[in-house]
Amino acid sequence: MTTLKNGDSVKVHYTGTLEDGRVFDTSKGRDPLEFKAGDGQIITGFENAILGMKVGETRDFEVAPDEAYGHRQEEMVLEVPVGEFPDHIEPKIGMRLQLKQQQGSPLEVVITDISNEAVTLDGNHPLAGQTLHFQVELLEIATPA
Repeated sequence: MTTLKNGDSVKVHYTGTLEDGRVFDTSKGRDPLEFKAGDGQIITGFENAILGMKVGETRDFEVAPDEAYGHRQEEMVLEVPVGEFPDHIEPKIGMRLQLKQQQGSPLEVVITDISNEAVTLDGNHPLAGQTLHFQVELLEIATPA
């Protein structure tokens, strides 16, 4: 029986949970996740953990922040004085915005706090600093010809 290796195209069903058991993402009830192993399309820890699996196999594993979305970086949190916030945007906690960085690349941020003086923007990935738990079922392997 074929085992999954880098270069194979794969279909999996998965459920990702946080340490407290809350589900942060799942493919259950929708199409399976499809990707090519080794192409860096998904987080490193997920990809590494499923290598060697066979079709029909399930696996439970956890992925540390270093192999997921990294650790939280406080320098990615920015307070913008209310007077400098764009007039055409009414800030709301949880709102996602896209900023242009100095080198021109976009950075997605989320509004995490609003006070009379400032709007707090967080550029960390929402799952940064989290250990992620996954349950994965390998549905299909397509080996390149």
